[in-house]
Amino acid sequence: MTHEHESPKAPVPAQAGSGLPYNRLSWWLDRFVAGVGKLSSWLWIAVLVVVLANVFSRFILNAGSIWLEELSWHFFGAAMMLTLGFAVVKDDHVRVDVLRERFSLKWQARIELAAILLLALPIVYLMVETLIPYAYSSYVYNERSQAPSGLPYRFIFKSVLPIGMTLVGIALASRALRCCTLLFRFPREIATPEGYGNGEHPHP
Repeated sequence: MTHEHESPKAPVPAQAGSGLPYNRLSWWLDRFVAGVGKLSSWLWIAVLVVVLANVFSRFILNAGSIWLEELSWHFFGAAMMLTLGFAVVKDDHVRVDVLRERFSLKWQARIELAAILLLALPIVYLMVETLIPYAYSSYVYNERSQAPSGLPYRFIFKSVLPIGMTLVGIALASRALRCCTLLFRFPREIATPEGYGNGEHPHP
């Protein structure tokens, strides 16, 4: 019996089943955003632990904790913001264009490319531009909770907001590049384990 040598497969970024081909840049951008999203998903366990601890403290020990309650909000917000880009990469975000599924893949790519360039990316840019000074002013003034026993260093959570939106922008830019690859053959398509391209696996 002969054994054929199989080359190792590259890790598959999420959203590979969307039908859009990958190019080298979008491949790495998606892997980066997906990696951050998967790592940040562990924050949901922290949210669960803090919420359970807060419930136990409030209803069993009859001793509510403001800092535990605020910590649960901060963890929840951070987990949400840092995984938004991952949802875009996986194409799991909610779509409101009910007619989209009736169009061909190329028309879907045309509509999506126009929406990303004319609507989504400008809005994300304006949000990041606003959120960076928002987080920086919190750092400068060493903002803390208004509650006497609340959490200090509120700038840490506020800094997550522009970071999360930047990840969304990267994911949207990657998807726009994939649309360009389908429509204009530029950037050049690379093959993935799902069978896009010429059958070869991309090499870093």
